[in-house]
Amino acid sequence: MTKELVCICCPMGCRITVTMDGDSVTDVTGNTCNRGREYAVSEMTAPVRMVTSFVKTSEGICIPVKTASPIPKERIFDCMADIKSVTASLPVKVGDVMISDVAGTGIDVIATRSVGGL
Repeated sequence: MTKELVCICCPMGCRITVTMDGDSVTDVTGNTCNRGREYAVSEMTAPVRMVTSFVKTSEGICIPVKTASPIPKERIFDCMADIKSVTASLPVKVGDVMISDVAGTGIDVIATRSVGGL
């Protein structure tokens, strides 16, 4: 099986062709750097995504948040359900952990902006 991807690692947007044999990548072509190859292999075998959203506060303010690192793509909806269920209290500063181990991924959700009297 072959699949074509557009690499998102840099602005070049290389068109990459990945050849698979079952669950294994057998060939990657079209990338102009090793990052493109790594992206293609990851995307085909274990895709991950950063998640960005907002956490509500008891004061009615929304705090922008993101996962501290990419999470498995299949866990995005579980992550969003966890984010939706949280209510934070002010003040919050950049980097504060809003949710530990979101959706059982071992990855935290952190604040990306300071809000409320800091």
